[in-house]
Amino acid sequence: MKPSIPKGTRDFGPVEMAKRNYIFNTIREVYALYGFQQIETPAMETLQTLMGKYGEEGDKLLFKVLNSGDCLTKVSDDELLERNSLHLASKMCEKGLRYDLTVPFARYVVMHREELQLPFKRYQIQPVWRADRPQKGRYREFYQCDADVVGSDSLLSEVELMQIVDEVFSRFGIRVQIKINNRKILSGIAEVIGAADKIVDITVAIDKLDKIGIDNVNAELREDGLSDEQIQQLQPIIMLSGSNDEKLITIAKVLSDSETGLMGVEECRYILDMLKTVGLKNEIQLDLTLARGLNYYTGAIFEVKALDVQIGSITGGGRYDNLTGIFGMPGLSGVGISFGADRIYDVLNQLDLYPKDSTTATQLLFINFGDKESAYCLPILNMVRARGIRAEIFPDASKMKKQMSYANAKQIPFVALAGENEISQGKLTLKNMQTGEQQLVTADELCSIIIQ
Repeated sequence: MKPSIPKGTRDFGPVEMAKRNYIFNTIREVYALYGFQQIETPAMETLQTLMGKYGEEGDKLLFKVLNSGDCLTKVSDDELLERNSLHLASKMCEKGLRYDLTVPFARYVVMHREELQLPFKRYQIQPVWRADRPQKGRYREFYQCDADVVGSDSLLSEVELMQIVDEVFSRFGIRVQIKINNRKILSGIAEVIGAADKIVDITVAIDKLDKIGIDNVNAELREDGLSDEQIQQLQPIIMLSGSNDEKLITIAKVLSDSETGLMGVEECRYILDMLKTVGLKNEIQLDLTLARGLNYYTGAIFEVKALDVQIGSITGGGRYDNLTGIFGMPGLSGVGISFGADRIYDVLNQLDLYPKDSTTATQLLFINFGDKESAYCLPILNMVRARGIRAEIFPDASKMKKQMSYANAKQIPFVALAGENEISQGKLTLKNMQTGEQQLVTADELCSIIIQ
C-alpha cells in the first residue's frame, strides 16, 4: 500500500522549502531590525493552558494528545460505555497541540515575568494545528509569523508595526494597501446611535457600498433592525471619503458626544501623523469597515491587502488590553501583527517575485571522472565553498551524460570539468549551463565568474 500523509497537512520539497525560507528569513530579518527577539514554545501545551481560550468552537478544534502509557487507567467501564467523547478526552488527554501562538505567548509571559524586561518585544515563527475541515487554502497544520509588544500602552508600537509591514512587503516586491481602524471608533459609532449590538451588521453593510450602492446599504441596515433616524445619523460614516485626515474630521463630528469614539479618532490621528514623518512606501488607508476580532481587540486594528492578486488579507493584527488576564496576571496591554506566510507564498508565486538566488541551491557542480581527478578537484571545492559558493561534486564516476542531466535537473548554472589536460595546466574547464559557453580558467578566475 502506498504511504500517505494526514488530510490537511503537506510535504514541502527542496524548491518549496527554499521559497518558504526566503519568506521566513525576510520577516525574521525585519523583526530583528526593530529590536524584536525570537522565542519558541513547545508544540504541545497542557490542555489546562489551551481549553476555554478560543470559545466553544475553538475547544472542538484542538488536537488532543493521548496520555503516554496506559491512557485508560483513569477511565471506568461505565464511562467507556457512555461513549461521551469530550468527557473521555478530559480523562485520557492532559496535553494538546497549540492552536495559535498568542495563548502560548501569554503563558510564557506569565511564567517568565520575573526575568522579562518590559516592554517585551517578541516574535515567533512556528507551526500551529487546528482540527478543522481541510479545504482550499485551509490546512490543519500551518505556520504563523507573529510579533507582539507587551507591557506598553504607547502608540509608537503601532507606528513601528506598520513600518515593519511596509518594509517586509517592499522587500518582497508586493504592492499592498495597509488598512487601519480603531475599535474605539466602532464602539463610539454604536454608542452615538444607540445600537451597541449592531456594530458588526453596520460594518458588513458599509463594506458593500461599492458593490450595491447607498440605497441598498440603507435598505440592508433597515433589515438589520436600525431605525430611519439611526440610518440618517450613519450617512456621513457610510459616505466617508477623502484623505485620511478629512475622514478623521468627519468622524470626529459624528462622534462629538462619544468620549470613547473621540479617543479612537485621536489614536488613529497620532499613528497616521507619525507615519507621515517616516514616509511609507505603501498606501495606508483609514477604513471603517475593518472590524476584525471585535471581542478581542480594544484599540487600533490593521489588515493588509495585496493590490495585484485576488486573495484575502495577508497580514492582520491590533491592540488588545488583557493578554495575560486569562492566566491571572491582569492589566498587561499589548499590540501585535501576524503575517500569513501561506498566503504570501501564493502571492509571490502568482506574481513570480522570488529572487533567482533564493530558489537556486547548488551554484557549481564538479564532474567526477575518477579517483585521480576527484583528488585534484576536492581542494578546489574546499576553496570555492570557503568563498561562499554553494558547490558539490558528483559522487560517482558515471557517464558524462548522466552527470550533466543531474546538473540540468537541479538547475545548477555552472559545471566544472577537470580531466588530464586541465590537471596538467593546473586549471579547470568552466561551463555555463545557460549559454553553453566553456572557458579554461584558474580556480580564482572560476570564483570571480560565479560570484559576479
